[in-house]
Amino acid sequence: MSRLTKKPITIPPKVEVSTDVQTLTVKGPLGILTRTIHPTVSIVTTLEGVVITAKNNSKLSKALTGTFASHLKNMMLGVTEPFKKALILEGVGYKVEQKGKDLVFAVGFSHQVILAIPDGATTTIEKNTIRVEGIDKELVGQFAALIRAVKPPEPYLGKGIHYEGEVVRRKQGKKSI
Repeated sequence: MSRLTKKPITIPPKVEVSTDVQTLTVKGPLGILTRTIHPTVSIVTTLEGVVITAKNNSKLSKALTGTFASHLKNMMLGVTEPFKKALILEGVGYKVEQKGKDLVFAVGFSHQVILAIPDGATTTIEKNTIRVEGIDKELVGQFAALIRAVKPPEPYLGKGIHYEGEVVRRKQGKKSI
């Protein structure tokens, strides 16, 4: 069993948690998040908080109790305060612009790369910094990873897209004799 599920998870103020047979719903001032519940996990809302227990004694069921506890905590945090990721675009001539619901990248390819911004995420662009915000932690992280995958940072010149605060390990180039 996970240590996260030994005690009930307290519900912060202005947040409502409701459970159905197969869905977990969290409502807050910023929006509503839902997640389907695995059949081997039971989630019950009580006066002390939310209690997550395993329905059977299997290894999967015990492992999923901690997973759903983390999901629930992230959902309750997300509906009160949005999650944020920042990416930095480095390289001469590299640029990004937002056209409607798309991000258009010019990163040294013979063509422009277009990424659609998913519903639930918002982006802001300032010079060479792309900021992704949203209430769903999984969505924000996945979209930031897709942006980084357009042009990952390369180790010789350091050009590409990297997270703010990420350390790009640089390699030494060829030595001339």
